[in-house]
Amino acid sequence: MVTTYTCQNGLRIVSEHIPHFRSVAVGVFVNTGSRDERPEENGITHFIEHLLFKGTEQRSAKDIAREFDRIGGDLNAYTSKEYTCYYAKVLDHHAPLAVEVLADMFFNSVMDSVEIDKERLVVKEEISMTEDMADDDVHEQLWRVMYPDNAIGAPILGTAETLDRFSRQQILDYMERHYTPSNTVISVAGHIDGKLLSQIETLFGSFERKSPENAHVMPTFVPGQSIKHKETEQAHICLGYPGLSLQDDQLFALAVLNNIVGGSMSSRLFQEIREDRGLAYSVYSYHSAYSDHGTLAIYGGTADHQVGEVEELIRTSLQRMREGDISDLEITDSREQLKGNLLLGLESTGSRMSRNGKYELLHGKHQSADDIIHLIDAVKREHVLDLMQLTVTAPAVSIIRSQ
Repeated sequence: MVTTYTCQNGLRIVSEHIPHFRSVAVGVFVNTGSRDERPEENGITHFIEHLLFKGTEQRSAKDIAREFDRIGGDLNAYTSKEYTCYYAKVLDHHAPLAVEVLADMFFNSVMDSVEIDKERLVVKEEISMTEDMADDDVHEQLWRVMYPDNAIGAPILGTAETLDRFSRQQILDYMERHYTPSNTVISVAGHIDGKLLSQIETLFGSFERKSPENAHVMPTFVPGQSIKHKETEQAHICLGYPGLSLQDDQLFALAVLNNIVGGSMSSRLFQEIREDRGLAYSVYSYHSAYSDHGTLAIYGGTADHQVGEVEELIRTSLQRMREGDISDLEITDSREQLKGNLLLGLESTGSRMSRNGKYELLHGKHQSADDIIHLIDAVKREHVLDLMQLTVTAPAVSIIRSQ
């Protein structure tokens, strides 16, 4: 059972006790991501994520790494467009150490100027690596096309130019504004006990910072096209369409639709473009849902002279579906696949911790697996057809072609 406790300072602790597991996963979720950044701050949320690993008042960066290596644990973090997560997974008897190290990083990172300058170089290499990988870069280009005037369209990593401008004080000011108790959720799952939960409350439940004013500007989807030329063996294409927000009642219908379009090996696009015609090794679709909007995207990688054919096949397939070419069997199979993915994904402490933390942070409530299965089973063919009319409009298109 998932339990949520709100500390005196407003920080929430969400826990799920799983007695038959021998591991514990704990995550610190902060409700700030790249879309909270001002234009001159682009990339600062991700940069802070890196800097929290660079040493505290008691531990060097090497000490932090060594502590987890010597206990066989995992410590990592990631930044998204709407939140940041620092997480650890360890054997149950090492959980108190994992919580203590996470708290030390969260509160006591020294933000040494020398380390900040070194980490700028690391993140620049990360940016270069993404740009070198055309199948990643094409997605970044798509977001710029879809939302050219909104922070959600900007890259999570930022740019080399914005990184060079970040001062230590600017970094600390950003954390002061966003790393606040009401903006933070601690999620823990696995073989846990009351002593561990008390430790979390002791370490995280008393700090005070003014609550942020997270006033997101609603993004407006813009159809358009971007073509980028670079040295690459393949051409890469992404098509983006308006999707649904996390709060939308039709979200599970869109998940069913996405599976049919390109979310699995039996999907329309995988079968037609890869299996039947041999035009691509990788072709798929996915839906990204956020607090106030979402995006349905389709990707394909193919030979440069075939990119027009692949785009036409994607558009034609979607149009056929829009005109009603969806069978009841496809709906049934897609629902079953979603249910299988849901239940199989809950068979680890890490996935449960992550799911609970995101639900608490972004929804403020929790749904059981049975509740979600009921919502998936409620999706009918007419729901999916209605969504096709809503989502399959004029797309945004991003293409990377060989020089």
